[in-house]
Amino acid sequence: MRRNGLSKYDAPLKIQFEWGYEAFKKGKCGKAKKGFFMADSGMDRNTMQHREWVRGWNTAFYDNLERILKHEQARAGS
Repeated sequence: MRRNGLSKYDAPLKIQFEWGYEAFKKGKCGKAKKGFFMADSGMDRNTMQHREWVRGWNTAFYDNLERILKHEQARAGS
C-alpha cells in the first residue's frame, strides 16, 4: 500500500479521464451538495481511477467555461 491507502494497481488511466470528460459534456451530474454539483464517477473515492475521472470532469468544465467566455466577449464586442 502506498500513501492515501492506494495500491500500485490504482494507476491513473486515460480511460477514466475520458469518461469524466464525456460525462461532463453529456451533462451527467451527480447530486447537489450545499449548492455545488458533485460529479459521481461510480468508483470508490479513494482510488486513482476516481481521481482521474474527476480530473477529466474538471478539464471539461474549464474548457467549456473558456469557450463560453470567448463567445460572450465576441458578442459584447459586436
